[in-house]
Amino acid sequence: MDERPKAKGRKVLMNRAIREALDYELANDPSVFLMGEDLGAFGGVYQTAAGLIEKYGEERVRDTPISEAGFMAAAAGAAMAGMKPVVELMFVDFMGVCLDPIYNFIAKHATHTGGKQAMPVTIMAGMGGGYSDASQHSQTLFATFAHLPGLKIVAPSTAYDARGLLHAAIRDPNPVMFLMQKELLGLGLWGTMPEASSIMPDEPFELPIGKAFVRRKGSDITLVGMAATAHMAARAADQLAEEGIEAEVIDLATISPLDRETILTSVEKTGRLLVADEDYRNCGVAGEVIASVAETIGHRLKAPPRRVAFPDTPIPFARPLEQALRPSTDKIVETTRQLFKEFA
Repeated sequence: MDERPKAKGRKVLMNRAIREALDYELANDPSVFLMGEDLGAFGGVYQTAAGLIEKYGEERVRDTPISEAGFMAAAAGAAMAGMKPVVELMFVDFMGVCLDPIYNFIAKHATHTGGKQAMPVTIMAGMGGGYSDASQHSQTLFATFAHLPGLKIVAPSTAYDARGLLHAAIRDPNPVMFLMQKELLGLGLWGTMPEASSIMPDEPFELPIGKAFVRRKGSDITLVGMAATAHMAARAADQLAEEGIEAEVIDLATISPLDRETILTSVEKTGRLLVADEDYRNCGVAGEVIASVAETIGHRLKAPPRRVAFPDTPIPFARPLEQALRPSTDKIVETTRQLFKEFA
């Protein structure tokens, strides 16, 4: 069961859904413009902007030098001048090159001006493993930015969510980080999770930032995932159902602000919690979800919460090693089995 509305229309991959959202916003809001490395002539490393430079020209679809700090700071200045820049970084790992304009200006400017000046910057970036991109191109880094006040973070798991959340992100007066899990985009290199493709309505639509989705109803345990791990959790729920364990699956969709209400409502019902997070285990979003539950209804849980996350080690290049360390459907299933075995 998925509580999101059922659309009628074309089935599209996530990168196309993103491209359609960008196309619509460029066509209908002259203050919107795109910039990033290889975004114009090449269409972006994920083809999210393919064909847009021909349609809107170099002023609104801008190729940039390899200087993330430079064009991120330029985006902040453009936003101050009334524009709505959409910046694409190839990988979330490259945020390290431009942390100063993000951490010390973009996320804080509205507060620094007493709310008098907005900072409508949308930051898009690829993230996550599955493509043997090694330790400097495969991180997730949810927690690195979720820790920062003033910055919203979304991580869609489907093409439908990606389009609705991207429209909302670009129209939001606050800065929004739009993280794209590479396995979900439809690139076809190592394969794409088929669940990420969606039937897309012809008309544009927004999805609310800060709202999680219940992908499947259940009564025995709550499985929480985000981006790719939301699909892993859903697959695990199907397997567990064959063993008599009915899992409720929550797709966070928004990392910050976290939809604690949806999580707590589910765990209050099931009494058990497992969180699957592709980010590093230490101080991660999984730990924050578990802490939120423990602080409020922990005394009513039937078993201690569990998490499946990436261990605290750099991500290896070798695909077998990378896959062995990443969260997976099998790991979620096995951890759930152990939980029920220990706390029957």
